[in-house]
Amino acid sequence: MFDSWRYSPVKSNIFSTITFAVFIFVIIFTDSIVSNVSLHSDAIEHGSNHQDQLQTHQTSQVLRITSTDDEDDDHGILLPPFEVTEEVIVQPENKLKPEDLRLFQRSRFTRRFNSRVREFFGSNQCKVQFFMTWISPTELFGEREFFVLESVFQTNPESCLIILSSTMDSEEGRKILEPLTSRGFRVGAFSPDLWALFKNTPAERWLSDIKNGDRDPGEIPLAQNLSNLIRLAALYKYGGVYLDTDFIVLKEFSGLRNTIGAQSVDVNGNWTRLNNAVLVFDKNHPLVYKFMEEFAFSFDGNRWGHNGPYLVSRVVDRLANTGEELNCTVLPPIAFYPVDWTKISGFFIKPNDQLGAKWVEAKIRQLSMSAYGVHLWNRQSSRFRIEEGSIIRRLISDHCVVCSGHV
Repeated sequence: MFDSWRYSPVKSNIFSTITFAVFIFVIIFTDSIVSNVSLHSDAIEHGSNHQDQLQTHQTSQVLRITSTDDEDDDHGILLPPFEVTEEVIVQPENKLKPEDLRLFQRSRFTRRFNSRVREFFGSNQCKVQFFMTWISPTELFGEREFFVLESVFQTNPESCLIILSSTMDSEEGRKILEPLTSRGFRVGAFSPDLWALFKNTPAERWLSDIKNGDRDPGEIPLAQNLSNLIRLAALYKYGGVYLDTDFIVLKEFSGLRNTIGAQSVDVNGNWTRLNNAVLVFDKNHPLVYKFMEEFAFSFDGNRWGHNGPYLVSRVVDRLANTGEELNCTVLPPIAFYPVDWTKISGFFIKPNDQLGAKWVEAKIRQLSMSAYGVHLWNRQSSRFRIEEGSIIRRLISDHCVVCSGHV
């Protein structure tokens, strides 16, 4: 039987096949063991370097996405790392909210923005060109905001006022403004074309980066930060006066040029904080351009005030330290910010004794003599009721033109 197995051709072929398979398996198994030992040893010896290379690569990608270098022709374009193919590149996540995306849309109104502004100012022979912004719905444009408009025209009757707002540029908005326009005052609301307004300014690249997801808009509402930038671009392109909608005007502005106000000063009278609630600048003023540069370069959508009042303070302070000519006047706090936000509540309260009544009269005289207006710090004061006999009630009575009496 043994001889039969040994010399059978079929059985001999089976035996040869099995023997060859075992031989190959031994070779592969041995090579695998050697390779694993080698790889394990290499990982122990060079593990930290490999991890450093990985971390550096990841950091490089993050920097690439958030770079703000204007001279980088590939800005915002993710280049594939050498070890991966282009198909696996993940574009940066666009963090814009649905309501923010509407800010970038263009309409028949926005496309005519520039021509509408020039026609409005050109046909009215405006003594002063005022700008305001309104980013909220029309139903939130209340009696206090309307009184601010009244104060503009009571003190500057030959001026023109443009409200940069897509919500007020509507039938509802025109109804709100009708009590003024019907009396011949020149006020209009125009939907801003952000792309045209920011064109050929530092704001243009910033807007594109925000829209494309290359810059983080932050947690603060984008519209609020856009308001800070829109006022700068409007002044740079057209020149004039920007006012917040919570600023009561007490004097004529035609005598002011290239002016910004100090919010606070030190014991020596040197300003410590400026504010952007009131800005007066000529068209194409270089300081306004630098404000826009700072906005685009240092934008932080998570820090309140960083892109607004703190921004103008940073820029003016930096330029003053370098000795660069500002061609700008900084007025003391009494001019635009005669009461600090921490004390604004006192302007809404009626006096409850003779001493309080005298203080109100003295404060009214001081404001009439020295202040161009009063910033109401709406962020703090919107919840306060205007009491009869208070400073604010007196200012409303003295500076209204419609005088509905319901504020």
